[in-house]
Amino acid sequence: MTFQNELINWYHVNKRDLPWRHTQDAYTIWLSEIILQQTRVEQGLPYFTKFLHKFPSVFDFAATTETEVLKLWQGLGYYSRGRNMHATAQLVVKNFEGRFPTLHDELIKLKGVGEYTAAAISSFSSGEARAVVDGNVFRVLARYFGIDTAINSPAGKKQFYMLANDLLLKSDPALYNQAIMEFGAIQCKPKSPVCSICPLNQSCYAFKNNLINVLPVKIKKAVQKHRFFNYFVCVTDTDVLVKERQAGDIWQHLYDFPLIETENEISLADPIFNNEVKTLFGSDVDCTLLSYKRHILTHQIIHVQFFGLKNYIFNFNKQKELNWVSFSKLEELPQPKVIHNFILEHFASQ
Repeated sequence: MTFQNELINWYHVNKRDLPWRHTQDAYTIWLSEIILQQTRVEQGLPYFTKFLHKFPSVFDFAATTETEVLKLWQGLGYYSRGRNMHATAQLVVKNFEGRFPTLHDELIKLKGVGEYTAAAISSFSSGEARAVVDGNVFRVLARYFGIDTAINSPAGKKQFYMLANDLLLKSDPALYNQAIMEFGAIQCKPKSPVCSICPLNQSCYAFKNNLINVLPVKIKKAVQKHRFFNYFVCVTDTDVLVKERQAGDIWQHLYDFPLIETENEISLADPIFNNEVKTLFGSDVDCTLLSYKRHILTHQIIHVQFFGLKNYIFNFNKQKELNWVSFSKLEELPQPKVIHNFILEHFASQ
C-alpha cells in the first residue's frame, strides 16, 4: 500500500471531529487557519467558535473595529494575526464584493496569508491541487524519508515543498492534506510519537535507524531577548490610567499602563530609577511594588514589575497617549495577557 493510502486510511479511523472540516466555505476555513497559526487546536478552538459566532460572514468581520477584533483575540498571542484578519476582511468586501477567494494565487495576496495558508484554504475550499506544508508535514516527511536538511533553511524549504507536491494526491488534495497534517499532529508528534502502532513504522527511515529524536533538523533560533517593563498603576475609585501601545513594538494597539522600560531588573532603591519615577509622577509620589511577572514571547522574555502609586501628579501635555478610563470601559479594551491577568487579580471587585 502506498504512503498516501496508508495516511488516508489512518485518517478515516483517527481524525478529530473539528468544525472547520465540515465545510468548504473559504471564509470559515480562513478563520480557522489564521487562528491556528502558531496555536494548538485545543487553545484555538474556543477562539474560532467566538469569532464565527460574532462574525458569521466576512461582511460582519469587515464592519467591526480593530479594537473589537483585538479584544476577542486577547490571550491568543501574535496579535498581528488579528490586525491582518481585519484588514483582509475589509479588502475582501471592497475588492471581491464579499466573495472570499478560493484560489491560491488570489489568496496569497491577502494580508497575513502565506504559502501554507493559501494552499490549505484553496485545497480545502475548492480542491485546488496545492500541497500544505506546516510543522506537522515537515516532521512526517523528514522522519519517514530520512531528510536531514534543516526545515527552516532556504534549501530545506525548497526540498520539502517539492517532495510534498510530488506526493500530493491530485485526485483528492483536500483529503490527503488533512490526513498528513492530522497524522503529524496526533501520531507522529514532536515528542513521544506513537511509533509502536504506527502504520508506517516498517518503512519509516527514522524509526528503522533510531533517528526519531533527531529528525527533523532545525537551525536554532537566536537567543531570546530579555526586556524589563516597569508599569505604574494609577487608579481612582472609578477610573484607571491607561495608554494605547503604538506601532513599532510588541502589542501594537493594545492597552497597558504608564511604563518605564529599563535595561535590567530594577528596584526603587536605585537612585536613577527613583528620580525618573519622581520626574514623571511628582516628588511626593508614594510608590509600592505590587507584583512581578515573567511573560514569555517567541523572541522575547518580558520581566514585568507592577508598581502602585499614591500622591502622584501627572502632566498630560507631556504624555498625550495616556487617558483615564472607567473600569467598565477597561473591560472592553484589548490588553496584553500579562496586563489582563493583573487586572483580574487586582481589580476583580471594581
